[in-house]
Amino acid sequence: MTDRDRPAPEAFLRAAAQEGRGRLKIFLGAAPGVGKTYEMLSEGAARKRAGVDVVVGVVETHGRVETEALTRGLEILPRRQIDHSNHVLTEMDLDALLERRPDLALVDELAHTNAPGSRHPKRYQDVEELLEAGIDVYSTINIQHVESLNDVVASFTRVRVRETVPDRVLEAAEIEVVDIPPDELIERLKDGKVYLPQEATRALSHFFSKTNLSALRELALRRAAQAVDAQMLDHLREHAVGGTWAGSERILVAVSELPSSIELVRAAKRLADAAKAPWTAIHIETPRTQGLGEADMKRVADALALASNLGAVVATVPAASVIDGLKSYAIDARATQIVVGKSQRSRWFELRHGSIVDRLVRETPGIAVHVLATAAEATAPTRRRRSSGDWGTRAGYGWSAAMVAGVTAIGSGLFHILDLGNVALLYLLPVMAAASTFGLRTGLFAGLASSLAYNFFFLPPTGTLTVSNPENIISIIVLLGVAFVTSQLTSRVRAQADLAAGSARTNAALASYLRQLTALGDAREVARAACTEIAGLLGVKVVILEQGAAGLSVMAASLADPPLETMEIAAAQWVWDTGQPAGRGTGTLTASDWQFQPLKAGDRVLAVLGVARDDGRDPVRSDQLALLGSLLDQTSLALERLRLEVEMRDVDAVRERDRLRAALLSSVSHDLRTPLTSVLAAAAELRRRMGDPLLDTIESEAQRLNRFVANLLDMARVEAGALRLNLEPVDLTDAVGGAVHDARRALEGRAIELDVLPSLPLVSVDPQLFHHCLLNLLDNAGRYGDPGTPITIRAERSYDALTLSVMDEGPGLPSGREKEVFETFRRLEGSDRSVGGTGLGLAIVKGFAEAMGIAVEAGNRSDGVTGARFSLRFPERLLVKEADL
Repeated sequence: MTDRDRPAPEAFLRAAAQEGRGRLKIFLGAAPGVGKTYEMLSEGAARKRAGVDVVVGVVETHGRVETEALTRGLEILPRRQIDHSNHVLTEMDLDALLERRPDLALVDELAHTNAPGSRHPKRYQDVEELLEAGIDVYSTINIQHVESLNDVVASFTRVRVRETVPDRVLEAAEIEVVDIPPDELIERLKDGKVYLPQEATRALSHFFSKTNLSALRELALRRAAQAVDAQMLDHLREHAVGGTWAGSERILVAVSELPSSIELVRAAKRLADAAKAPWTAIHIETPRTQGLGEADMKRVADALALASNLGAVVATVPAASVIDGLKSYAIDARATQIVVGKSQRSRWFELRHGSIVDRLVRETPGIAVHVLATAAEATAPTRRRRSSGDWGTRAGYGWSAAMVAGVTAIGSGLFHILDLGNVALLYLLPVMAAASTFGLRTGLFAGLASSLAYNFFFLPPTGTLTVSNPENIISIIVLLGVAFVTSQLTSRVRAQADLAAGSARTNAALASYLRQLTALGDAREVARAACTEIAGLLGVKVVILEQGAAGLSVMAASLADPPLETMEIAAAQWVWDTGQPAGRGTGTLTASDWQFQPLKAGDRVLAVLGVARDDGRDPVRSDQLALLGSLLDQTSLALERLRLEVEMRDVDAVRERDRLRAALLSSVSHDLRTPLTSVLAAAAELRRRMGDPLLDTIESEAQRLNRFVANLLDMARVEAGALRLNLEPVDLTDAVGGAVHDARRALEGRAIELDVLPSLPLVSVDPQLFHHCLLNLLDNAGRYGDPGTPITIRAERSYDALTLSVMDEGPGLPSGREKEVFETFRRLEGSDRSVGGTGLGLAIVKGFAEAMGIAVEAGNRSDGVTGARFSLRFPERLLVKEADL
């Protein structure tokens, strides 16, 4: 049994991990309203009629009559009530479902976020626990909730979905696509079968356009196809089933040292894009590649780098021959198409060496082979100069001659008891020993020497090189043949062993390097160790630069004083600024003698590493590029680890400082509130008795100071996390009206333009905290708007949210600093006037709003009027539906 006939161990391990677990089936839709819940309930009812124990864990019918009718014949588990900040929320009762332990549980809306206080923050985590308990689960999800597609969906719908599910959940599930054409879904929306009529109108003009629905539909179908293809490949590997099984296309392109490899990579990219298929660029390392020159190896590295940049998976595979490596990889990867190049060769060359393309077509049935005919190569492949060791060593020839002489002596001593044929067999020993130990040419020398010795000492007439019996010529030919075949086999084995040994050495060096970096606790120590190790492994000069207040400076170097001129500093600075390589051997600032590479963690450049050689050649050979890339990655990880440790220590210090500040705020504000209350009461009583206008000023300023103290207390509560929510349905019209009334003194002399429709849905908020938010927003607008200009309060409804905005007519906010206004004690006054305030109001708005689940945004007006705009965005879950009242 070959390796390909044997089931893959990885597939067995995955299958073993599924033993005892429940099975997950996901009903995947392109958008709300396609009928996912309806289809899930229909299949659940069918399973129940077939005798399966089915329980509804949670289902969201959204008031749809047809969907609710399907739930009547099913057992529905009561939901668990959660008391959160004096408000009762309901969620799926996970513990009750585990105790009930049905065969199949129906759990709607897999991407749902559970209420605070639940065991898991996400519903898909509840489902995973059910699966671990051996319970099968049916669930539903829309394509925009898949984590890897979140950015793609947001790019064309302009809607960012916050609730997502990791791709691994879908990869382990059976997927059924619930699909209807966009036109039919739009008709359902118009008929009120998806949203309420007023919400449907807004949805049609935004998310539910035909273009968006068509794109979402394509994403859902492709994601399901990818999942099915991955599951099929696992099944094939688990059962060792042969064949490509082209459920979807998988493209493989062969890269060689020829210049036409760049064209092959681009052609494969176009082919993969047309087929929407994954593709792999592969280079086969054979004994022949060990003799390639520097220019050839650089072309291979450039082609693989281009493929990686274009989105391909890149692989380098050692094999005895190119055709063997391509066949083996194509079979393992279940490739359906192979892209290869065919350069112009003479008939004589193909007769001697054969055609890889012809063999590939014959020996890979079921795989489409795309052949890109290329012009004759302008430059012949370069070869490394052969060292003296390739022709054998003096010691090797000496030992071979000694072994032939020894066999001759033994043969002479045993000649009287051995016949001539057995003596010839003795000479096979030095031939095989020399060929396997010293290589091809030394083995041929031993074969020739053995033939001459055998002819001279044992074949009649002895003492001459004449062969009287033609049959004895066969013995001489056999000795030479054995030398040639043994040497060829040995050279192949040695080449493969050299490849394996080189890979092992590289892996051992990387492992040792990583262990050394892990043990270090200072960034400069890491940099010094990196310079020393990289210089030793690659034979180059190394320097690591860091950015400081005065620009780039040397952090560590393998030399005491690295010679960095103006050109080198410019190249290093460019690397720091762009995160791309520069210097010699790259495509940027090549006049520099050094090559600079960024040490990056994500999109952040941590430092710049430079390498150079004393002999003036390119700093890094093409065969060292992979090793250098691994060393750069490990150095970056070590520096990032240390940076994060420093940041964590800083965060702990900031937390302690904030704790002390909150305690101080709370203490001071409590101490101020008591005398303020007495002052206000006394001022009110004096004004009642005396009616002096100065008492109005005293009372007004005391009220202002009281609001300041209240803000201090509120800020302390926000930072201490001590807010208690009492969520209730609130009418925005009433809430805005009450806030305007209470802020009338701060808004004196300003007109208020209200654009808040009474037909808007109620919002679920804490009335008191929400009132504080509105008061602070109005106070901010009155403080920073131009004198005498109106303040606009506007509410806008979108398909998935409601936005309430407070807008002034003033200088607006500085560009790029919109988020700073929500920082504690931060004030962004204009340069032309001084504005009072403590910088706490907007910080309190942000803290209160986020505690209630409301998003806060700051920016400038976009309606043609100069001024600032502060918005409170209520997500769909905070909007109270009529059915809930």
